[in-house]
Amino acid sequence: MEQNGTQARARVADQVAERIERLIVDGVLKVGQALPSERRLVEKLGCSRSALREGLRILRGRGIIDTEQGRGSFVADLSRASDATPLMHLFASQPRTLYDLLEVRALLEGESARLAALRATDADLILLKRRYEEMLLAQSETPALDPREHARRDHAFHRAISEASHNPVLVHTLQSLSELMLSTVFASVNNLYHRPLQKRQIDRQHTRLYNAIVERLPDQAQRAAREHIHSIRDNLREIEQEEQRLVRATMRLQGWE
Repeated sequence: MEQNGTQARARVADQVAERIERLIVDGVLKVGQALPSERRLVEKLGCSRSALREGLRILRGRGIIDTEQGRGSFVADLSRASDATPLMHLFASQPRTLYDLLEVRALLEGESARLAALRATDADLILLKRRYEEMLLAQSETPALDPREHARRDHAFHRAISEASHNPVLVHTLQSLSELMLSTVFASVNNLYHRPLQKRQIDRQHTRLYNAIVERLPDQAQRAAREHIHSIRDNLREIEQEEQRLVRATMRLQGWE
C-alpha cells in the first residue's frame, strides 16, 4: 500500500515538472525569469506543496531551473551548454563562418518574421514596438553609443520577432546560436553603421520588417527579413572586395544581456 502511495506521489511530481516545462517551452516563463511564488504555483497547478517541491527538484536535476538561497527558483540558461561546445568555438573562430551564419539567419529569421505576422499577440506587438523604438533611439543618443550597445538593441529587436513566432523550437534554436548571431550583428554595426548610405538602407529595412509584422502581412514580413540579411551579406562582401579591412569581432555574451 505504501509503495502505491509513493508511486502516486512520484507521478504527480512528474506531472508538475511537465507542466512547468510546458510553460517554459511556450515562452510563458523565459530564461532568467523567477518562477512564481510557491503559493501561486500550488494554486495554478492544483497540486500539494510537497508535489511542487518534488517537481522542482526534478527540474533542477535536469538543469532546467536553478535555485538560489533567499532568491527562489529561476529558469536556467538553457543554451549555455551549446555555446560552450568545441564546435561552437570553431564556428566563432573562423572568419568565413560570418557568411554561413548570415545564410542561417536569413532562413530562420525569415520564417520567424512570417510566423510573427500570423501569430503575434497584443503583448508581443507591444514588446516589439518597444524594442523597435529603443533601436531607433540609439541613433540620436549623445554622446554616441558604443557599437556594443547598438548591436545589443539591434539583436533585441530581432529576438522579439522570433519570440512572437510562438514556435518554441525555432525560438530555442535561435537562442542556442545567440552568441554567434551577435557576432553577425556586431559585424554589421562595426562595418556598416558609420556609412550613411548603408545605415539608411538598414533603417528602411528594419522599418519595412516591423510594419509588415504589425500589419499582419506574413509573406511581406518573410521577404523583408530575408532581404535585410541578404543586403547585409552583400554589403560586407563588397567591403572585402574593395580590399578594405572588414572589422571582425566575435562578441562574448558576458555583459550583453
